[in-house]
Amino acid sequence: MSYSILVIEDDLDIQELIQEFLRSQAYEVTVASDGLEGIRIFREKPVDLVILDVMLPQLDGHSVCKMIRDQSNVPIIMLTALGEETDQLKGFELGVDDYVSKPFSFNVLIKRVEAVLRRTHRTEPSQRLSYNGLVLDTEGHTVTVGSKKPDLTAKEFDILHALLRNRGKVLSRDMLLNQVWGIDFYGDPRVVDTHIKNLRKKLGSSYIQTVKGIGYKIGD
Repeated sequence: MSYSILVIEDDLDIQELIQEFLRSQAYEVTVASDGLEGIRIFREKPVDLVILDVMLPQLDGHSVCKMIRDQSNVPIIMLTALGEETDQLKGFELGVDDYVSKPFSFNVLIKRVEAVLRRTHRTEPSQRLSYNGLVLDTEGHTVTVGSKKPDLTAKEFDILHALLRNRGKVLSRDMLLNQVWGIDFYGDPRVVDTHIKNLRKKLGSSYIQTVKGIGYKIGD
């Protein structure tokens, strides 16, 4: 399967290098040089992944991310300046799936792309997990809470899936990082807390319990 990737990056040298490298790996690539152009292309063309720079003219990366999340759960990898933790945490709060710090290795970038696409487009046996009116369907990649269908990002869905698979068990941050982000994750572990906070807003505060000093769980 050939995946379609939208790259929104205003540095034309970096944009060209990313485009060439991804195309060499058999991905279909579309590029945009500012935030407004990126949003326009996103609305006109179906894509499987967005690579999004934080610092963009016209419309910054966080604003672009929010606009995409208002209409889609497509996975997003954000490019941030090295050490800009606040950018990374804000991106995760907005629903970014992963980030890569500049300057970056193209081999690292491609591994991140592969990992995100593998997680979000993987095929597995149909499974419905439920708890107290909450139902997660892996085949349809949907979640319902009573009559409501909250829109979850790919990461939020995977975290909820992990908690429901391990109903009654406490999962630490490290366990969730390993199951959802993979063992190669090297960012801030507090990203788990940010996603849990977002999940509680969307599902209701009663489902995910905090076990102080240990982690999170669903159910007894």
